Amino acid sequence: MAALGAESQTNPLSDHQQLPAGSPRGEGLPNPNRSDSYVKLTRQLKGSLNKHLYREHRRNDVTTSITSFVIEVDSHVILHAALVSSLHRIIGAEFAASFVQSVVSSYEHHYSVLASATAGDALSEPSGKECSNLIVLLSELYNFQVISCVLVYDIIRNLLSAVELTEYVVELLLKLLRNSGQQLRQDDPSALKDIVQIVGHLVAFHGTLVLTSFYSSRTRFMLETLINLKNNKTKRAATQHAGGDVTERLKKFLTGLSKTRHLVAHEPLRVSLADLHSADTRGKWWLVGAAWSGDPLTKVAENALVKLAKKQGMNTDVRRSIFVVLMSSEDYVDACERLAQLNLTEVQQREVIRVLVSCCGNEKSYNPYYAFVGQHLCRTSHSYKITLQFCLWDFLRGIGESSVGGAECGEDDFEVKDISSTKANNVANAYAWWVAKGCVTLSVFKPVDFTILKPRTRDFLSYFFRQLFANSQSSIPTLQSDVPPTRNKASLEEIFVKAARIQVLAMGLVYFLTEMKKGSEEEFIRWAIGVAIDALRTGLDIVPAL
Repeated sequence: MAALGAESQTNPLSDHQQLPAGSPRGEGLPNPNRSDSYVKLTRQLKGSLNKHLYREHRRNDVTTSITSFVIEVDSHVILHAALVSSLHRIIGAEFAASFVQSVVSSYEHHYSVLASATAGDALSEPSGKECSNLIVLLSELYNFQVISCVLVYDIIRNLLSAVELTEYVVELLLKLLRNSGQQLRQDDPSALKDIVQIVGHLVAFHGTLVLTSFYSSRTRFMLETLINLKNNKTKRAATQHAGGDVTERLKKFLTGLSKTRHLVAHEPLRVSLADLHSADTRGKWWLVGAAWSGDPLTKVAENALVKLAKKQGMNTDVRRSIFVVLMSSEDYVDACERLAQLNLTEVQQREVIRVLVSCCGNEKSYNPYYAFVGQHLCRTSHSYKITLQFCLWDFLRGIGESSVGGAECGEDDFEVKDISSTKANNVANAYAWWVAKGCVTLSVFKPVDFTILKPRTRDFLSYFFRQLFANSQSSIPTLQSDVPPTRNKASLEEIFVKAARIQVLAMGLVYFLTEMKKGSEEEFIRWAIGVAIDALRTGLDIVPAL
């Protein structure tokens, strides 16, 4: 009874003001600085993450509340990271990216407080724990494929930019290595090697201070852990946290989400620390296209790419945006990812192929990069294949075949006076690759009358079929002088059998290829034409006498 009485006297809360179970004293009480609706929403989130919340409340309020809730709680970090990963996959990158930016911003704030403290100051335990918990949360987000290794390595480099390896720097580095060390090595071993070199130089520079300090053992342990991790000498259990089994179960759960849910996001956010820092000046990168709002090129009017885009006739914001992406991407995969982030409408997506074909033609020599971009796009959407067809028809009209139909694709893109032999060969080379790899079929030539071709069209088609024959024998684009060593008859037949189903087209192709064979002395070309003609004649009811 005495204990009960003492408890009742020391408890300042009434029955109507009871703390939620598991909450630290003071949490859960109404904050006078927040609206009643915000407090009610936060309590509902803590009680049950209802799937209808995003439908009943503003998305920003829900996202902000979840972010604050996860950061405030210092336990069950793995579960919270798995929750964020689930929402990232189901809701989309908008939620996860906003969450990541808030976490990184909070981490940098607490880290700056710790870094600014002098050696004689006693660091408060809550401040140290907040920074540590946020580091753990970021590492778990990385483990659950919410963020990529790019951001984690940036954070490590930021930690190593300190003047010396202090206690909290070593502690934070160790937490990252224990939680995500093996995954970091697997994703980017070269970056890990660079980190080891940086740490080695830092320890050598401050060797005396570090080795004689109170925390020298932890510093040496951290350095040994890094080196062993780089050399793959560390056992998996040594760099995995105590919740490893829980992590594996949650990863299996996340993998199985696709069986019961429609997933919007599948890849981790490949965002760097510099991207987060420039969000206020370049736009919020997680809102697709936000960095391109309004006129995306006004701030970089002097940029060489912008000038080149205008010079090549990119007369709309959409075309210029696509042009800049194509010209500045690292490779075709990066280009396709960045094109997807422009958030173009279905009508605007047609401009991608138009700009792609235009850029390909304007190169001084053929660049297979454009062919790979087009091939990758055609795998993602059938509409790109249709636009490729219309672009080819416009090109053929541009070189004199006025009877070819299809006015869908930018009639002003190709003018007769602008199409040099180099441009024609570049376009022919690209289309030869696309036809060889099934992006489009030979049926795109259905409107062409092969018996009354203009001289420029005849040259274009001759070069096209030469490259088509070569590309059918190779897994990589071939150059003009390349003669493939293989003679894969089946792959060549597969291309022309599809055209044999259209009798008028098959007869026209047989006529053109027969004439082409008469003027060619190359053994490979004559063999390929023979295979093509035989495949085309399989679909003809009446074999024409040629």
